[in-house]
Amino acid sequence: MELFDLSLKFNGFPIKEAKSTLRQIQKKNESDFEDYVEKQKKAIVDYHLKHNAFYKSLVKSNDVVDWCQIPVMTKRNLQQPLVERLSDGFSEKNVYINKTSGSSGDPFIFAKDKFCHALTWAVIQDRFGWFGLDFNSSKQARFYGIPLDLKGYYKERFKDVLSKRYRFSVFDMSDATLERHLEKFKKTDFDYLNGYTSSIVQFAKFLDRKSIVLNTICPSLKACVVTSEMLFENDKQLMEKQFGLPVINEYGASELDLIAFQDTNDDWIVNSETLFVEILDDDNQPLPNGEEGRVVITSLYNKAHPFIRYDIGDIGVLSEKSTVRKPILKNLIGRTNDFAILPSGKKAAGLTFYYITKSIVEDDGNVKEFVIEQTKTDTFKIKYVSSEPLNESKIKIITDEMERYLEKGLTIDFERQDQLKRSKSGKLKQFSSLLNQNT
Repeated sequence: MELFDLSLKFNGFPIKEAKSTLRQIQKKNESDFEDYVEKQKKAIVDYHLKHNAFYKSLVKSNDVVDWCQIPVMTKRNLQQPLVERLSDGFSEKNVYINKTSGSSGDPFIFAKDKFCHALTWAVIQDRFGWFGLDFNSSKQARFYGIPLDLKGYYKERFKDVLSKRYRFSVFDMSDATLERHLEKFKKTDFDYLNGYTSSIVQFAKFLDRKSIVLNTICPSLKACVVTSEMLFENDKQLMEKQFGLPVINEYGASELDLIAFQDTNDDWIVNSETLFVEILDDDNQPLPNGEEGRVVITSLYNKAHPFIRYDIGDIGVLSEKSTVRKPILKNLIGRTNDFAILPSGKKAAGLTFYYITKSIVEDDGNVKEFVIEQTKTDTFKIKYVSSEPLNESKIKIITDEMERYLEKGLTIDFERQDQLKRSKSGKLKQFSSLLNQNT
């Protein structure tokens, strides 16, 4: 077993068994696959009705006959202490725990049982393998954030070593920093780029200004995989031109799994092996393929915590070519972030605020929603909805985090509201800049 898989096994995630399970699922023909999905949907609902008091309180029935009558879960349902949402036999000591990024404005803490989390990694590795990329051997140029506290920083750096990746921080996207990134590409045999869409687009724009095609100075590169934010066609064309590589669009959610991944034919293939993805109307009824609606997802394997008919907060369309075995995502609306431009001229990717707002997210569920607006180059406003107002201690923590991740001398205003204004798609944009800047 190679290093990445070994690290998963060492942490209690049975990756070998997960890969074997995934292979068995993928061997099924169309008819057998439809039977598999129906049986797995029923099995996961029955399990949580029997073993999860939180889920039983949502459904209010032990005898579910019609799938469409099962309540749709929202992120608001999950904003209560994690221990109250775990299934029988699971505790915070024997599950995988993480926080959502809050990119939709509705943060919460979630859990997966260890086999479910191993399946997540099995699916991810399977999809990257479509492009000849192997997490155990391929070198990754990673455009992501990183925690700045000492423990979190070194934990991520250690994970980077195990995962054969070099991390380019997105907290500073100035030309001077991008120049240093370029030098690293000249000296390192990277196999692929992976990271936040907006940050990698900024790197492509930098290369365009310098008239450089990346794979001419780093010929080992095979592909670029972007995630977490909307990929626009003109940005994709720019990246393919400046990198000299295929650009692959990934769509996922940390609380669920990899949701969709672009294949070699540019089709956005939905993960049907471990998820059941629906497109619903406003009455929670399934829409025909080709019609736009809410993306609602069921995790078929998570026994520790229910995600059944879970509204992820996005609007999407399944292609008319979709089948149960091979659903194709035709269009997705959402997940785009601005850049913050600071008084010093420094640029920071919008998802920088994922790391800052970690300090807002607490397991007591006090803060229900939040958005951050940049109103001036040195002024940010945090609008939030909460059970109780943020106290001075909490405000100081958030202010300190903003200055630590961005720069000193910023003005941070806090505004508690009864509700926050949502976009047409129903999402809250976690960060937006009100400045008239071209980024």
